[in-house]
Amino acid sequence: MNEENIQTKEELLADIEDLISYGRDEPTINPALLAYLEIADLISTKEKLLERVGKLSEEDKRWLEQFKKYE
Repeated sequence: MNEENIQTKEELLADIEDLISYGRDEPTINPALLAYLEIADLISTKEKLLERVGKLSEEDKRWLEQFKKYE
């Protein structure tokens, strides 16, 4: 991955918040707690959330595609 594709911690936090709260009125975890995680942990969390794409409807998949980064 080159430098221009690396997300900042703030961008990762925003993406994870959106992914966690998708389809719910409130997130299942307090987003402020995520700020204490390291970048590697945030990337891993985001990847695990994106893996759920295969278990979602086609409409959900299209919505989640916006969070994928391509090299």
